[in-house]
Amino acid sequence: MKTAIHTEHAPAAIGPYSQAVKAGNTIYVSGQLPIDPATGAFAGEDIASQTRQSLTNIKNILEAAGTDMSSVVKTTVLLADISDFAAMNEVYGQFFAEPYPARAAFQVAAVPKGALVEIEAVAVTE
Repeated sequence: MKTAIHTEHAPAAIGPYSQAVKAGNTIYVSGQLPIDPATGAFAGEDIASQTRQSLTNIKNILEAAGTDMSSVVKTTVLLADISDFAAMNEVYGQFFAEPYPARAAFQVAAVPKGALVEIEAVAVTE
């Protein structure tokens, strides 16, 4: 059985998908763009502010699912420019504590809506 997770504190899906889906004790959070749900615009023009917003969106979705960032076991980070990795990583580290989630980070040809970053997550609940 699977259940869609939705919160007004993260941007609405821009296609036929859910913000997150809970299946058993696993929560799959869709890739989050750095869109501020209050304004519908990017949270900023630089990688640090965009990373912060993408991770805040994930945090808010997980809270709607009844958990938090400590339950994240895996993330995938999509970057428009891999040279932004260090700045992204600095902000990323502010959202997680040891044991850190597993992670993959890639430069991609393009991120939707021209964003600098998109981040997805997988979390496990008790």
